[in-house]
Amino acid sequence: MLIGLSIRDVVLIETLDLEIEPGFTALTGETGAGKSILLDALGLALGERADRSLVRHGAERAQASAIFEIGTGHPAIALLEELDLPEAEDGRLVLRRSISLDGKSRAYVNDAPASVSALRRLGACLLEIHGQHASVGLMDPSTHRDLLDVFAKAGPLKAQVGEAWRTLETARSDLEEAEMRARRASTDRDYLAHVLAELKKLGPKAGEEAALDAERRALMGSEKAATALKDATDALADGKAEQRMAAAARALSRVGKPEGEGADALSKAVDQAAASLERALSELADAQGWMARAGDALDGDPGRLDQLEERLFALRAAARKHGVTVEALPDVLARAERNLANIDHADEAIQAAKAALAKAQVAYDQAATTLSKRRHAAAEALDKAVELELPPLKLEKARFRSRVDSDAARPTKDGIDRVTFEIAANPGAGFGALSEIASGGELSRLSLALKLVLSTDGGTLALVFDEVDQGIGGATADAVGRRLARLSQTAQILCVTHSPQVAARARRHWRIEKRVENGVTRTGVSTLPDAAREEELARMLSGAEITAEARAAARALVAANQD
Repeated sequence: MLIGLSIRDVVLIETLDLEIEPGFTALTGETGAGKSILLDALGLALGERADRSLVRHGAERAQASAIFEIGTGHPAIALLEELDLPEAEDGRLVLRRSISLDGKSRAYVNDAPASVSALRRLGACLLEIHGQHASVGLMDPSTHRDLLDVFAKAGPLKAQVGEAWRTLETARSDLEEAEMRARRASTDRDYLAHVLAELKKLGPKAGEEAALDAERRALMGSEKAATALKDATDALADGKAEQRMAAAARALSRVGKPEGEGADALSKAVDQAAASLERALSELADAQGWMARAGDALDGDPGRLDQLEERLFALRAAARKHGVTVEALPDVLARAERNLANIDHADEAIQAAKAALAKAQVAYDQAATTLSKRRHAAAEALDKAVELELPPLKLEKARFRSRVDSDAARPTKDGIDRVTFEIAANPGAGFGALSEIASGGELSRLSLALKLVLSTDGGTLALVFDEVDQGIGGATADAVGRRLARLSQTAQILCVTHSPQVAARARRHWRIEKRVENGVTRTGVSTLPDAAREEELARMLSGAEITAEARAAARALVAANQD
């Protein structure tokens, strides 16, 4: 809902801040008072085409801001995220744009710089303008299919078609990939077979590198111990130590029994030396025995270390070749097996992909056909509903048609249908685009009829009708007013009108007037209370000179619309 419009230096408007309420608001004023300026300013804020002629004389730039209040789930929220723009704080969204005398334009969304196209996209989902010089929303054929789907309550069916389309696209992609693999099969197969044979022969195992390296380190430590033990064994291997100790023992035995002074001490020392030599020979024999046992403990496969180093070299060379770690080699082997199996079963994969594609195609065709039938039925119902609204709006000669062109050869995620709303303005005339209707007033009234029929399902929060009453009066104008009031129950309506019958149906009434202050012409807007509103309606009824009869008629109009 549009809750505010702020205008600075746009044509004849110097400063204007409007608070806009829900429901139906009528904008009236004498011809040339500046009603179109408000719409120009609103169009500026919504990203419509604008030029420097909008800048008020004496000012450097023109600026307009439109403030909207949106609820959770509004399409604008997703669009803000898509455009990477600030989210609406407290549900408020501000679109602001300025244009300077040199023609340069700047746009902002929630005070963040934005492109004019972003402003236009956001504006399109917040407000529609229908009138003499502007018509968006319903006049855009790209929106017609979605509008018809809303009328048809086809949301679930459309979702099924979308899901079937995504499945179909995936199936197509899978088939293309299977066929591409088949085309590469001959070259890839030779390479994969070579890789597989090489790695199978190597037989890498998870954790093997760490285990081999640990064993290698242990064996390298054992070799050092074996060398030292050998040196110790070699030092005793010639028997010279035993020979010398035996010769010493023999020499001691020849000392005999000494006599005389000190004989006892000498005898004792000789005996101790002989005993020590005997023990030394025994300990030497024990040492040689223990060294022999140590040698037996170190004995192993003499070629094991070489084997380990060769294995590690082979594993690491294979890892470098495939650009992976040794630990990842088993995965390379498994992947080669899978890829080779896929190639060997390429025909089976293609057939399976073709079967999946055919199944997906059937599912999509069924869903799209069901949706298309719903659309055709809804189009007939929509046509009848709209045509019932045309005669009271003085469009009794016009014929409306929702054209649904179905082409199964041109499927999309939204189905096989293209929808276009068309109108035949006069008897005997052919159907054409809505924008081909001759007058802006007729265009606005047709938009009103369409919005009335579609309004039960919601839609745009704010609708602006510019002179929807052009070329009509009396009962027809009253019919327009009644329908605008009815539509305002589900949408916010702003209507620029010259018809008192239309203005009397509004919940609020604004008067746009032009005044001269200190030789400067300015346009302003005032909200009319009941008495002033009756006076404005009387002016609209009688012209420049307001008569008592006109005032009475105005009071009657206001009273009738308060029922």
